Amino acid sequence: MGRKKIKISQIQDQRNRQVTFTKRKFGLMKKAYELSVLCDCEIALIIFNHSNHLYQYASSNMDQVLLKYTAFSEPQENRTNADILQVPRRARVSLRFVTMGVFSLLSSLSLPLYLPFSLSLSLSLSRVSMGP
Repeated sequence: MGRKKIKISQIQDQRNRQVTFTKRKFGLMKKAYELSVLCDCEIALIIFNHSNHLYQYASSNMDQVLLKYTAFSEPQENRTNADILQVPRRARVSLRFVTMGVFSLLSSLSLPLYLPFSLSLSLSLSRVSMGP
């Protein structure tokens, strides 16, 4: 059984908000650990909660990672909440363009090449949600 999708908005109940914060904070730190190990990268994660308590995770020494951060003048990528909200829409649009390009390519194939490729493509696309 899958999980249901929740609407992302502030949780009003203080107890539920604290429980969610604790669980998601751990999940975020676990993902940071996994990313650092799998991709051999340095990560510094800093979190301030609503009570201004500091939580941090560093894949190595936090001070060394922050010194490295201050040495850079311009980040490779810089994101805010507004940017993150735009990503799913962009991803859906990109998938539609890729799909349209593949189907236009299919129309130029001969029948013996078209059938196996078409079946494989249909199976692959059935696993991907194209969104609204």
